[in-house]
Amino acid sequence: MSVEAPEALPPLPAAVEVAAYRIALEALTNVARHACARTCTIRLALADALELEIVDDGIGLPANPRAGVGLASMRERAAELGGTCTIEPTSVGGTRVLARLPIPPSEQ
Repeated sequence: MSVEAPEALPPLPAAVEVAAYRIALEALTNVARHACARTCTIRLALADALELEIVDDGIGLPANPRAGVGLASMRERAAELGGTCTIEPTSVGGTRVLARLPIPPSEQ
């Protein structure tokens, strides 16, 4: 596993930190349980929102994925903050989770 992130991030609202942590934890749990992946990359970026991306090179999503509790909880955590979380196959196999968690203007 590799992590790509800025050298330093400014203090973030606690709700954003918790949501990012829980989404990353659930995505990594899914990689470990289901993906049969050799590699996984976590990327963090900050602009008008915190972007959290988890990409693996595993077997990808099933043809007819059934959204379990974990996938739904990642989306719900992002939505609670007015953000989004998408879970999609990558073009070369594997899965990509991308969460965008807004930072309130007063916190930027």
